[in-house]
Amino acid sequence: MQVNLTSDTATKPTAAMLKAMFAAEVGDDVFRQDPTVNLLEATAAERFGMEAALFCPSGTMTNQLAIKCHTQALDEVLTEEKSHIYQYEGGVYSMLSSVSVNLIRGERGKISPGQIATAIKPRYDWLPISRLLVLENTCNKGGGSIYTIDEARTLVQEARSSKLTVHLDGARLFNALVETKESPAEWGGLFDTISICLSKGLGAPIGSLLLGPQELIDRARRYRKVIGGGMRQAGYLAAAGLYALDHHIDRLAEDNARAGRLAEALAPLPFVASVEKTETNICIFHLAGDLMAADFLETLAGHGIQAVPFGPQMVRFTTHLGVTDEMIDYTLNTLRNAV
Repeated sequence: MQVNLTSDTATKPTAAMLKAMFAAEVGDDVFRQDPTVNLLEATAAERFGMEAALFCPSGTMTNQLAIKCHTQALDEVLTEEKSHIYQYEGGVYSMLSSVSVNLIRGERGKISPGQIATAIKPRYDWLPISRLLVLENTCNKGGGSIYTIDEARTLVQEARSSKLTVHLDGARLFNALVETKESPAEWGGLFDTISICLSKGLGAPIGSLLLGPQELIDRARRYRKVIGGGMRQAGYLAAAGLYALDHHIDRLAEDNARAGRLAEALAPLPFVASVEKTETNICIFHLAGDLMAADFLETLAGHGIQAVPFGPQMVRFTTHLGVTDEMIDYTLNTLRNAV
């Protein structure tokens, strides 16, 4: 059996999603003439109670377009040190927006009340201007940690009191919402901009959306074009995103539950030192003794199980719609008997 626990980006379109893609009505999106892209953007904006949305190839692009629109050269972005925009987006904020990043050390990727105000720079000529706060929900490197709406509201209020704008990297936001039972509109009413990913647990082959005010989205669209992100008959891809929003949100609870099964079974195993709190579809654990992640993963690969290292002795398992209960059973049996 082959089990891919590397990432929820390993998802592939279902047969029904492919059918929707092949049936899509398309046009030239650079001229705003692709009806399926227009419908995806309008649908997502409406669900979050925001004015507009922009369909982009990746979450890195949507996050970085938000940073570009919210800042100017020599500003700084405040974010938790485990955040995706700092860890995994190539430092492009320095190239595209000419800004620096002010890192806050939180807990499992989450910032606590009081930390934002402490991090704000005083207005001296030799310091960057604190301009934007970026939160991530769920936090990948934090093990899929969840901000509740009340936690986020407290931080947003603190940021606004310091005259910061606020962006949410919500790549896996729906994984959180199926647990908290909160609505997208509650989150849309809180943030200036939100980025959501369609190609992770939602299962589309490509795409993310940036949501926000119409004026900002219009500027983001222009920036998307000049950095090479304009797309033509993108409706075939947008149709996958529409299908995902209509059919694949509720099933994210299954992914979260399967990751929880992995975490529970890993904890007592002799080669596991500890398992980080697992709230959604990401399970991170630490290996015991002198067992290294590279050796551990090589053993798993010999049994058809793929995962990724998150440090010298850390491993990440990520569940998604391509992982079944039978695959979890097989993985657990392998862990108990072959490692």
